[in-house]
Amino acid sequence: MVRTLRIEGFSVTDRPISTPTTKFGGRPVWLTDPQWPISAAWDRPMRFVAQIELGPVIGAAGHGKVAYVFVTHADHEEDFFDPDIIDPDGGENAVIIQPGGDHAGPVRPLTTGPGLYGVDGAQVEFTLNLRPADEPAPMTDEELEALPSADRDGCIELIDGDKIGGTPLFFQGDEWPDGGPWRLLLQLDSNWVPFHLNLGSSPRLFAFVSEDGTRGRLLVQDS
Repeated sequence: MVRTLRIEGFSVTDRPISTPTTKFGGRPVWLTDPQWPISAAWDRPMRFVAQIELGPVIGAAGHGKVAYVFVTHADHEEDFFDPDIIDPDGGENAVIIQPGGDHAGPVRPLTTGPGLYGVDGAQVEFTLNLRPADEPAPMTDEELEALPSADRDGCIELIDGDKIGGTPLFFQGDEWPDGGPWRLLLQLDSNWVPFHLNLGSSPRLFAFVSEDGTRGRLLVQDS
């Protein structure tokens, strides 16, 4: 079994969070020097989505480390979308890890930049309501399909939904990024969250972290 933290809900913060705890929106609370990733195609700062403590995801290798998730994204009411946002190597998303992370893309030492916003365009910040749970270990498509239908449906139900850590539920094949092995950092159905995050038509975001806690990747599957 694999440990996960199910995202049961998002709670709006009363004041800006200034500690490196798991959260969505606001500003990143950097552990070392700021490393704000820059869009490869547009030369503009990516939008900060979340910061996630790595200890609960990868254990001892993640203690004292935080992963910062970014995507290239439009401002409120801006007509702009880059389809390369789905590609872990497309230069339009980033998972920055501190301290000691390795990120190949361009970054700038910015302390402020684009963050999450609501439907009215106002900046938003959330803590998470998390519930620990256990899930089946990752399986290939072939292994999943080989299960009896009741077992397969039960497995899919267990690994579905928004969560931190655990087993990814791909719906377009086993699309692990190159260069693994990887652990799931975040699984998020972005059309059903209390903020605006345009990742496609019916997208699911997957962020990953290396087992040694030094590298991250992000991809989106969209139906």
